[in-house]
Amino acid sequence: MPLARSTWRDGLAYGAPGLPLAFVALPLYVILPNHYATQFGVPLAALGAVLLGARVLDAVADPLIGRAADALFARSARHAWLAAAAAAVLLALGFRALFFPVVTGTSALLAWCAGALAVTYLAYSVVSVIHQAWGARLGGDATGRAGIVAWREGLALVGVLLASLLPALAGLEASTLLFALLLLAALAALARAPQPPAAAPGGAGTSGTSMGLPFASGDFRRLLAVYLVNGIAGAVPATLVLFFIRDRLEAPAWEPLFLAAYFAAAALSIPLWVRLVKRLGLARSWLAGMLLAIAVFAWAGALGRGDTLAYAAVCIGSGIALGADLTLPAALLAGVVQRAGHAGRAEGAYFGWWNFATKLNLALAAGLALPALQALGYAPGSRDTAALDSLTLAYALLPCALKLGAAALLYLLWIRPGRER
Repeated sequence: MPLARSTWRDGLAYGAPGLPLAFVALPLYVILPNHYATQFGVPLAALGAVLLGARVLDAVADPLIGRAADALFARSARHAWLAAAAAAVLLALGFRALFFPVVTGTSALLAWCAGALAVTYLAYSVVSVIHQAWGARLGGDATGRAGIVAWREGLALVGVLLASLLPALAGLEASTLLFALLLLAALAALARAPQPPAAAPGGAGTSGTSMGLPFASGDFRRLLAVYLVNGIAGAVPATLVLFFIRDRLEAPAWEPLFLAAYFAAAALSIPLWVRLVKRLGLARSWLAGMLLAIAVFAWAGALGRGDTLAYAAVCIGSGIALGADLTLPAALLAGVVQRAGHAGRAEGAYFGWWNFATKLNLALAAGLALPALQALGYAPGSRDTAALDSLTLAYALLPCALKLGAAALLYLLWIRPGRER
C-alpha cells in the first residue's frame, strides 16, 4: 500500500532511519575536526586535507551508489534492505573507530582517520541513497510524496537535536553506542515499512543503466539547477553561523539555544508545509518558503552585539522556512522520476546525483565564503568594524541574494510554464 494512504505507524517505520543518519552527520562535520586537533594534536592543515579528500570521495561515489541501489531494487526491496543493513554495520563500526583510534603518532592518526572516514562516509551514503530511493518508489500524488519526505526529514531533525546535546551531556562513548542502537532499531523498523514493488524486468533499474539517465529529463536538469543555487544559499550561513554568533553578536553562550530554536522550528513546521501543498502545490509552496526565508533572514544583517532575542526570532523564522527546503524539493524530485517514466526503476540514480549536488553545495559554500572573508579582512575573534561588516555581508546578505536567485529560477524554469500542473 502506498505510504500516503497508510497509517502513521507506516510513516514512522519508513522515516526511522532518518534519525540516526542525521544523528551521525553532526559529529562528523562539527565535532571530529576539533576532536583530532585538541585531543591528539593533529595539525589543522593536514587534518583539513584528509577531510577534503574523504568528502570528495564521498560525493563522487554517490552516483555509483545510486546505480547499484537501482539494481538491488530491481530484484526486490528485500535485497536493497539487506545492502542497507550491511552498510549500517560498517557505518556504526567506522563511526566509533573515528573517535576512538587505536594508533598513536600524527602520521598513524591521519592514516587511521582517512581510512575510517572513507568507510563511514561510503557506508552512510549507501544507507542514505537506499532510504531515499525507497521513499520515492512508494509513489503517490504531490501531497503524498511530501508526506513521505516529511516523515524522513522530521525524524532527521530529531536526530540533529539529539546529536547537538548528547555528546556534551553524556560524552562520545555513550553517543557512539546510542547511535549503533538507534541505527539497528531504525533498520528493523524499515523492514516492516511499506515496501515498493520490484522494477519491471529489463527496465531502467538493471545493472546496464547509464548513470547519466536522469539528465535525459529536462525537468531534472531544471530542478537540479534550482536546488544547487538554493542549496548554496543555505550552506553559506551554515558554514558561518558560529562566527556570526561569537563575533558579531558576541553571544557564544546562546549557541545551543539558537541552534535548538532553529531546528525545532523546522521540525514543527513540516506538517504545515505538507498541508500547504494541498492548496498551492509543491513548487509554489517551496517558492513561498524561499520568500519567507529572504524576508526573515534579511533582518540578521541589521543585528549586532547583544541582539540575542532578535536573532532568536530570526532563527525561529528561518527554521520555519527550512522546513520547506527539507520537505518539498525531494518530493518534487519524486514527481520528476514519475513523469520521466522511471518510477520503480531509477530512483537510486536520481537520488545519487541529488546527494552529489547536496555535498557539492557544502563544499562550494566553504570554498567560496571562507577565502572571501579572509580576503576582506575578517579573522575569527576580530572586533574590527569593517571586518565584522564583511562577516555580516557574507553571512546574511549574500545568502538572501542567492535565495532570491533560486526563487527566480524556480518561477521561470518550473512554475511559469505550468509544468507542475
